[in-house]
Amino acid sequence: MSLREAKKALKRFDVLTLFPGMFQGPLQESILRRAQESGLVEIRVHDLRSWTSDRHHVADDQPYGGGAGMVLKPEPAFEAVDDLRQGQSTKVIVLSPQGIPFSQGMAARLAEEDHLILLCGRYEGFDDRIPRGLQALELSIGDYVLTGGEVPALVVLDAMIRLIPGVLGDSTSSQTDSFAAGLLEYPQYTRPPVYRGMAVPPILLSGDHKAIARWRRKEAIRRTLERRPDLLARAALSGSDRELLAEVEEEGAAPPEAGPARDGKLTTEQ
Repeated sequence: MSLREAKKALKRFDVLTLFPGMFQGPLQESILRRAQESGLVEIRVHDLRSWTSDRHHVADDQPYGGGAGMVLKPEPAFEAVDDLRQGQSTKVIVLSPQGIPFSQGMAARLAEEDHLILLCGRYEGFDDRIPRGLQALELSIGDYVLTGGEVPALVVLDAMIRLIPGVLGDSTSSQTDSFAAGLLEYPQYTRPPVYRGMAVPPILLSGDHKAIARWRRKEAIRRTLERRPDLLARAALSGSDRELLAEVEEEGAAPPEAGPARDGKLTTEQ
């Protein structure tokens, strides 16, 4: 990608948080760092307290009606978004356990946006006027409790940014990842061919690319059936996929295990 194309493709992400230091390490490593250095994305992390008006920079307060914990005040959030918004191209995301589930499909859709503002929750969450008044998309990364929205924001950023064209060195890499095609990814192996009696499936060493592709698809279907049957029920399976699924079901969910090497040869237990 040329410099001109990179600038044209520039996408901006603004993160609003009470703990900006939590982003320093992750954003300076691996793919997220390279995406920024290449000019494909710009990520800015802001301290939400910068938009408070009192001398103590208070961004939270006690909940009306009583109860434990503190609630994030609306004023800093609204004023921060007002300052950062870039017209109609800006979409606001609120990281909240009450949001809709984040998924690979959602990551792909958000990766097409030019400008996202991610607002990280803390304590007992947001004053409800924040997501309503900002017309924000509320996202949850799972049914469990975290200390705040910073880790979910990093999850969303990582999942989105790797889908932006030019970010990954191999453009096909993201297409074969788990969930990208509605299935879990097939098992992966690398050198050595035998380790502690466990051998790589012989088909992967055969050099027969058509047979390898068929094995990988079949094992992706098998693994999804074993571990995430809910995904398999929603996956768009082709006719050949259904034939592979029938084979898997006939064989049983567990795959033929790669067995120990015998006489220097790789074997598969049947």
